[in-house]
Amino acid sequence: MNSTAKIRVLVVDDSAIARRSITQALARDPAIEVVGVASDPYVARDRILALRPDVLTLDLEMPRMDGLTFLKILQEHHPIPVVVISSATPAGSAMAMEALAAGAVDVVGKPDGSQALGEVARHLAQLVKAAARSQRWQGAPVAAEAQPALHGGGVASAPGRVIVIGASTGGVEALRFVLPRLPADLPPILVVQHIPPRFSRTMAQHLDELCPFPVREAEDGEEASWGTCLVAPGDFHMALVKATGGYRVRLAQSPPVHHCRPAVDVLFRSAAEHAGQDAVAVLLTGMGVDGARGMLALRTLGARTLAQDESSCVVFGMPQAAIKLGAAEKVVPLHRMPQAIMHALTGRHPE
Repeated sequence: MNSTAKIRVLVVDDSAIARRSITQALARDPAIEVVGVASDPYVARDRILALRPDVLTLDLEMPRMDGLTFLKILQEHHPIPVVVISSATPAGSAMAMEALAAGAVDVVGKPDGSQALGEVARHLAQLVKAAARSQRWQGAPVAAEAQPALHGGGVASAPGRVIVIGASTGGVEALRFVLPRLPADLPPILVVQHIPPRFSRTMAQHLDELCPFPVREAEDGEEASWGTCLVAPGDFHMALVKATGGYRVRLAQSPPVHHCRPAVDVLFRSAAEHAGQDAVAVLLTGMGVDGARGMLALRTLGARTLAQDESSCVVFGMPQAAIKLGAAEKVVPLHRMPQAIMHALTGRHPE
């Protein structure tokens, strides 16, 4: 795609009201052109061939053929970046997680009456532009073949150790790769993934099925315990605080940071304040700069800091920002990230 050309988008949704709303939202950004709409995957198939869009927005719950089935067919026969726009019902959330696993770049909840059009338009336009730039569709290497979970030998069970992870666009798939390959007996893991409200619980449940340790959506005041992974709820910042013998998490709906809530920087800065050199911080794929300054604060205090490398990121924005600040001690491809985390915990260097 020419860097100066507008991003050509096809909107696929069975609802005429949704098609109009999405088109109007995207039309507010001068870098985006909606070249067509489709009411179902069969119409979309013909319009993709005729219009050659750069990005699709795709509803999942449609008649004739659901969006998830269509997405899988697309990835096999006509790969194109897809942003899923899904309802936040339990069924919609579950399908959204499957869509991310099937190759969607990101997922956004369908706007409701409580959201300002400008806020929805800005976020949706950001996702579409990130999808158009996403390296998954520019010949970037994909993650290496699945590897068995690593052994936890050599990790001292000191109460102060903690692992903090931040991710955005492409992060759900990155987490699906990294977390299941870590051993069960590890310090507490805290995760901030930019994801719409009500999708975070489904994501945590999905990861829980894959991982050797329990993964769940965090609750305010909950203990961050050894051998457990806590995921920030959508629309809540998550911070680490000291507690007797370890840590707890605090949730808050304070103002967004970098237009994000939850924000990685909130978690990382709290880890710098309360864990310091005992933390291991990981910044995975994602658009924007969230997490970079918090990671710098952690590295300044002696924490081990890891950023995903450009070639394995869907969007290199957040890791790149951290690298430019000098916040990342090591830059690691995704397929080496589980080992890099273990090396950081044990003090060993990669072989």
